[in-house]
Amino acid sequence: MKMLSNNGFNSFCRRSTLYRFLVCCSLLCSLITSFHLTASASELTLNPPQASQALEIMDTARNRLIPVELYHPSSKFACTPDKPCPVVILSSGYGLLHTDYQFISHFFQQHGSLVIAVRHELPSDPSLSGIQPFMDTRSENWQRGANTLDFIHEYFSGDELHAEAHHYANYDFNHITLVGHSNGGDISAWLADYGVVSNKSKLNAAGANKSTNKQVQYVARIITLDHRRVALPRSPDIEVLSIRASDYPADEGVLPGVDEDAANISVVTIEKARHNDMNDYGPEWLKNEIVRIIAKQFYNAE
Repeated sequence: MKMLSNNGFNSFCRRSTLYRFLVCCSLLCSLITSFHLTASASELTLNPPQASQALEIMDTARNRLIPVELYHPSSKFACTPDKPCPVVILSSGYGLLHTDYQFISHFFQQHGSLVIAVRHELPSDPSLSGIQPFMDTRSENWQRGANTLDFIHEYFSGDELHAEAHHYANYDFNHITLVGHSNGGDISAWLADYGVVSNKSKLNAAGANKSTNKQVQYVARIITLDHRRVALPRSPDIEVLSIRASDYPADEGVLPGVDEDAANISVVTIEKARHNDMNDYGPEWLKNEIVRIIAKQFYNAE
């Protein structure tokens, strides 16, 4: 038996300890990797993302080609004319694409809704004004967006002039949920507040007039993600959820006051959330929290 000197023994112990440490680290990493892969595979099995469908729809009255993305309900939902599935129309924030909110689109899709994500801003459109008062300078943008939402609703809801309509008889276009982030939330609130311009040729920057606009009756819910400019609808017929970030305030009158009777409106603020992060590019914890709030409000899920 070979005897080690003190120096040799100490060296052996150091090497042996280092080896055991490296082996343990390797095993630990393997376990973590294995657990992560298993969890990910399980999530994909339980909630497989459904394919979306990209369309471009021509609004001939305004000579406007509107890109939309359709997210059909998961296959387990049986949508029929007698039991139609819900419809969600989603509007993005200014400067973002309608496809930059997959986490919300997939959530509603997997809860049995048809999601229609609408692109509002086209290259030919004027830029969104940065000059106050926004209710004057941005009204053209919001009214144009509201008219677009109304056209999309008409296009898919059974208007006999549109060939696509008969394919969507299994969906409830009489009780729409509007979802919008930032300027998309302003557009959604504008549609509920001011309706659409009946004569589209007269659409201009003069602002909305409730006496000449056509009010819509099909908006049942509105969900806004930190919109800041247009007042939320106070009508008791519309259920409203406004999810707020923490870095910018809303303009006066946008949210109900403390003493205001607005039982139809729920306002939830997410601490440390940033306005510009409330989309697919934001952190996972924020996207998960947004979905959790929506699920709790409308699906009684904790």
